[in-house]
Amino acid sequence: MRTTITTMVLLIAAAIATPLKAADIEAGKAKATEVCAACHGENGISTTENIPSLAGQQDQFIQWQLVFFRAGTRKNDQMQPIVEQLTNEDIRNLGAYFASLTPPKGPKDDNPDLSAKGKQAAMGRRCVSCHGDDLAGTKAVARIAGQREEYLVKALHDYKSGDRSGGGMAAMADVAYPLSEEEITALAHYLAHL
Repeated sequence: MRTTITTMVLLIAAAIATPLKAADIEAGKAKATEVCAACHGENGISTTENIPSLAGQQDQFIQWQLVFFRAGTRKNDQMQPIVEQLTNEDIRNLGAYFASLTPPKGPKDDNPDLSAKGKQAAMGRRCVSCHGDDLAGTKAVARIAGQREEYLVKALHDYKSGDRSGGGMAAMADVAYPLSEEEITALAHYLAHL
């Protein structure tokens, strides 16, 4: 286990180490159009069920997740063949590009009572302690405000069951494991409508 953690730290450090040149947002946009847009949507706003929006996501978060996928510590059958082709420079450029985009706004809340329960669950689980006061993420922590509702439900289920690994797994598993189905539904609804 210790060797795996050490290896991951070294892989992450190599992938996001200070580059010789700054990330190129235009190159990131070109790469995103080529390999990301079909699933994650034009301008990083997904319209596909269970596929997250990436617009406005934190630069470091995008980079780390791509490194986790590429290293195989975060598994996804659709992502694996894509990330295997990405260079470290591609990863830096994609992180900068998606971070530069305007994040999606949540739809009009059609169930304020469910959102109130979700807000209570978010406060009880101290989501703001990692994801920030506005739940827009910080550094290598994901933006969850305005994310697709069904994707948030899926992600929480995956953390709860242990199916999702790579980046924040230990913290998220501790948060998600005790959540009831009702809390997951309410929390996802609340976050999606921010």
